[in-house]
Amino acid sequence: MAERILITEYSEEMQKSYLDYSMSVITARAIPDARDGLKPVQRRVLYDMSELRIQWDKPHRKSARIVGDTMGKYHPHGDSSIYETLVVMSQPWKKSLPLVDGHGNFGSIEGDGAAAMRYTEAKLQRFTEEVFLKDLDKTVDFVSNYDETETEPAVLPVRVPNLLLNGAEGIAVGMTTSIPTHNLQELCNACIAYINDTEISVEDLLRLMPGPDFPTGAIIANGGDLKEIYETGTGKLKLRGKIEVEMGRKRSDKDRLVVTEIPYTMVGSGINKFLQDVAGLVESKKLPEITDISNQSDKSGTRIVFELKKDADIDRIKSILYKKTKLEDSFGVHMLAIGDGRPRTLGLKDILSFYLSFQYENNQKKYTAMLQREMEKKEVQGGLIQAVDCIDLIIAVLRGSKNLADAKACLMEGKTAPIRFRHPEDEKAAALFSFSERQAQAILDMRLYRLIGLEIEVLLKEHKKTLKNIKDYEKILSSKTAMDQVIVSDLEYIRDEYGFPRKTVITEAEEIRYEEAPVPDEEYIFAMDRFGYCKLIDKNQFERSTESAATEYHHIFPIMNKDKLLVFTDSGTMYQAKAADIPVVKMRDKGIPIDNITKYDGKEKILFITAAGAIAGHRLLFVTEKGLVKQVEASEFSTNNRQVAATKLSEGDRLIRTTGITREDTDLVLVSDAGYFLRFPLAEIGLLKKTGKGEKGMRLKEKERLTGAYLLSEAEIIPYKDTEIRLSGLRRGHRNDRGSRTNVRS
Repeated sequence: MAERILITEYSEEMQKSYLDYSMSVITARAIPDARDGLKPVQRRVLYDMSELRIQWDKPHRKSARIVGDTMGKYHPHGDSSIYETLVVMSQPWKKSLPLVDGHGNFGSIEGDGAAAMRYTEAKLQRFTEEVFLKDLDKTVDFVSNYDETETEPAVLPVRVPNLLLNGAEGIAVGMTTSIPTHNLQELCNACIAYINDTEISVEDLLRLMPGPDFPTGAIIANGGDLKEIYETGTGKLKLRGKIEVEMGRKRSDKDRLVVTEIPYTMVGSGINKFLQDVAGLVESKKLPEITDISNQSDKSGTRIVFELKKDADIDRIKSILYKKTKLEDSFGVHMLAIGDGRPRTLGLKDILSFYLSFQYENNQKKYTAMLQREMEKKEVQGGLIQAVDCIDLIIAVLRGSKNLADAKACLMEGKTAPIRFRHPEDEKAAALFSFSERQAQAILDMRLYRLIGLEIEVLLKEHKKTLKNIKDYEKILSSKTAMDQVIVSDLEYIRDEYGFPRKTVITEAEEIRYEEAPVPDEEYIFAMDRFGYCKLIDKNQFERSTESAATEYHHIFPIMNKDKLLVFTDSGTMYQAKAADIPVVKMRDKGIPIDNITKYDGKEKILFITAAGAIAGHRLLFVTEKGLVKQVEASEFSTNNRQVAATKLSEGDRLIRTTGITREDTDLVLVSDAGYFLRFPLAEIGLLKKTGKGEKGMRLKEKERLTGAYLLSEAEIIPYKDTEIRLSGLRRGHRNDRGSRTNVRS
């Protein structure tokens, strides 16, 4: 076969490929369908469980069995995503109505992960079977799976707007969806109202369904914004946890604040983060009234308890908890779903419109199939009733037939030639038979007990019921009003059977106001030992133990409580932390590792630690191993970033000295590993930006490196090998000189 070379523009090919990939992620993975509110992986898991007949009234089956079957047949994207989907669909703190009944450790509201799938078991919920999977074979279209060896439903015939009921979260390429959960009873009532009047306003719908209803309860504090959110499909909800006050019954009992409901956004690791944040507020003395924090949550619900000091200002504590922690948080709403084959941002009425169109389509297919089945039953029943009236003649046909085919031909077309009749009149009567093929087969399959009088009555009743069903189904299929009534009846049944009370309170609350009391300026002593543990010590306490502290700590200097700590390392990086983050402890207390309060990971060598206030208005000196030097204004390191590049280094270079310059009328002494010393005025070093590499300080030979850099204003004598060097005794040169060897001793 001859090769064909296709010439195409590279940018066009990349654009096309990226768009194809994006649409695949959007439509086939991350964004739910507006009709059933499910992502493909969710739909496939539920369908596979239905196929495996893991029903609500049957025993649980191993999760690994479900995951493996789903992956092999329908979703070849790895078992972790399938199992995570199964787990989430079973968690009542994430779904308004869980679709899967999990058995075993399926995680916790505090973010604990589920056990491995080989340990857990699952089955479908009754609600899922009745509302999501019922009439699956009569309604939706089936498509081929990924390798065309199986078929799967393109969408599940869900009978409620699941997009709103259980919500959705997903991140695709260039777009996200975030839909809150809602209350089933209210949702059904809104659907019924929309079916009765498709021109109903969003405002009227919100009287029936006031807004989201999260499984964790809590409070929506900006109820006034809901109308706009449901009209546009986007907006922000302000969620607040619910706090109850438990007053001490006895004089010895302490008053308590109890968090009984949390914002939906706090589910998972957010609870532990909240507890840590409150503990931090207590340690920083912003909440000194709290004496104890305990998480007493269990299966019955959330219960986070704060014990208070006597006569504590409860309103102030509540305000701080809402303002300074995630107990008040925002939930971004973006109701994005796949509608008509493409991603669309949908308002409330758009979602209900998709839902209703889907129900019309499904019911049209369902009742067409049911009508067809009833018509077939009518045909068979009519034949059996007719056969009962001439049963003796039919028996004569069967008795005289040589085989089944002859008997069937006689019943359908009156062919009597191959059949031997005992009485000539029977042959004449049999020649008049004209049963349909279905009727003839039913007559041949009929059992003799159907000839009993009571059985004949049952047959007549069934036929009467069949005629009624045909009439009803034809009415439903021909009348929109009748079809609407069927959908409404379905919704009323689901509402009454599976409805639950609202959990989330919707209100229009005032903005919480809290003004922090001004923190007075206080001076502490920063101390860090050789193991990297740092702390702040009260100045007066430190002064009583100055001598022992000098030998115990590598870094000691004063710092204000509102100042920042700056840490410079040999990699040319500056790390920053607030002094307020460093614990104030007693002299003998250990403190906290410095890598707990900064992004410093302990792998680099610390060259210089200082308080930002101590170098304000001064310059910093940088000296590298390859002999480069520079001065930088300290103001360049005034930043809110916790980690910045303090200088630029060439490949293979590192800093050997960083320090603050308090005197500019001094000399710098550089020492190389070849034993050369160079003393020159500090003023000869240029003032550069922190992004500059520097300028030559000493002329070095190949592979020669600097090992030391000293300011005469800080050191007069330095140790060198087995002796000492008096720096003031060195001959003065200039920057970028070679320097000289020396035998000067003290």
